[in-house]
Amino acid sequence: MTTSDGPGRSGTASVASMRRFPSRVGTPVPGRGSAEQREPPAAGAARGDGRARAAVAVLLTLGALAYTTWTLEAFLPTGLSPLRTYVSELAAEDQPYGTFFRTLDLAAGILVCAGAVVGLGWLRPRAAARGRALLAVGGWVAVAVFGAATAADSRLPLSCAPTADAACAARERAGAVPFAHAAHAVSSSVAVAGALVGMVLLTVVVHRSGARGGGPAGARFRGLLLTLVGVELIATVWTLAAVAAFDSGHGTSGHGTWGLGVAQRMQLLTIAVWLVVMAWLVWAGRRRT
Repeated sequence: MTTSDGPGRSGTASVASMRRFPSRVGTPVPGRGSAEQREPPAAGAARGDGRARAAVAVLLTLGALAYTTWTLEAFLPTGLSPLRTYVSELAAEDQPYGTFFRTLDLAAGILVCAGAVVGLGWLRPRAAARGRALLAVGGWVAVAVFGAATAADSRLPLSCAPTADAACAARERAGAVPFAHAAHAVSSSVAVAGALVGMVLLTVVVHRSGARGGGPAGARFRGLLLTLVGVELIATVWTLAAVAAFDSGHGTSGHGTWGLGVAQRMQLLTIAVWLVVMAWLVWAGRRRT
């Protein structure tokens, strides 16, 4: 004899089963569904941030290495004194290794500019730290300007070496030099100004960020950034004074140059070291993402 409560019991059992195993309802089967269902958005953002940090670190490091290839003058018979000549004179059109140094300057500028652009797009502090965000934007823009001006520098070479050639210095004072030679002073000044502004602003950002990440080594590197900014300021003042002394001396005998070559080389080397330290700190931040 058939009873009428059979179907009711079956329905009750189904509801009870759903209550005991709620995860079976509406739960995607492993391996199926969209990427958004399988991976939280935050994880994708963190992975993108990590890739950006890696790219910035690599680009800045390679750019810094290319920017210091002038140190090869210690092994090449350039005929120029590193004590009183401009680094740019190594890349002058009438110098034996001019093409070599101009090519590496171009590479350095492009690499650093690319790293700064990636940093500008990905590594700004969040909106909660608006003050730091503005400083970071300004800092990365300044570094990008430094890179672009360095690349432009390589396309606007000196025609001759004024600190080593009296005739070249005389033509320079008389304005009888090609446009690229005259414009080189402008692009060089823009490059150094961009580097100095970028160093100051990004160093402030690093210290305002609460000195997080990297452990004791990170703290030491952040302190090194401050030291490098101080050295860069000193080297820049020294370089400007040395340039003024050379211009007022109207000669290449070495009197009144105030160690022009030493001052400028210290200035450029400090920029390169700062770029490497910043690259390390950016890379260290990648471990937290």
